Amino acid sequence: MRAAVGIWRWRRNPLRRATDLCEAWLALVAALLIVTAAPAVGWVTGALTEESLRQAIRVQRLQRHATTATVLGPAEFPRPTAFDPETAAADGRRRAVAAKWTAPDGSRHSGTVPTTLPAPRPGDTFPLWTDGSGRMVPRPMDTATAEVHAALAGVGAALAWGLLVECARRLVLWRLVRRRHAALDRAWAAVGPDWGRTGAGS
Repeated sequence: MRAAVGIWRWRRNPLRRATDLCEAWLALVAALLIVTAAPAVGWVTGALTEESLRQAIRVQRLQRHATTATVLGPAEFPRPTAFDPETAAADGRRRAVAAKWTAPDGSRHSGTVPTTLPAPRPGDTFPLWTDGSGRMVPRPMDTATAEVHAALAGVGAALAWGLLVECARRLVLWRLVRRRHAALDRAWAAVGPDWGRTGAGS
């Protein structure tokens, strides 16, 4: 946005139109809204997002428990019905094993689970996250990840605010230009028939 370019429209001169002054004020207000409000919107959004994620982390840490699983032998992941590049890339770094583990409530479980052990053998152990009944769940989100997500949310909100203000400025400017063209058409309709005629006019 070229806000500074429109400052000359404030100067008094016989060619300045009312829409020129409106356009200059519009550019100034839009620039101030972007410079002052966008950081505030980003900060508030980031802070609210971080607080929400921290609350989610606290809930996850209460509901998810770390336990130790013991490898029973090799296994295979069920084949997905549709190809997912992210899942395929993740599966390439993990190995499926048949394992057993004990839930926080004392119940014993077994099944096919992923592990990052480079060469899992029967009897090897690895950490596993479960819920209270022993079902496997993802590990809780860590604080660093929450901060990164909050920062990205803040930046996104600030950019979205700037885009919203710029779109609003362009919409108002479009209406000003249409009004300017309509006024020009009316003026031309009034003087056009007499244009170039000797003695025409006042």
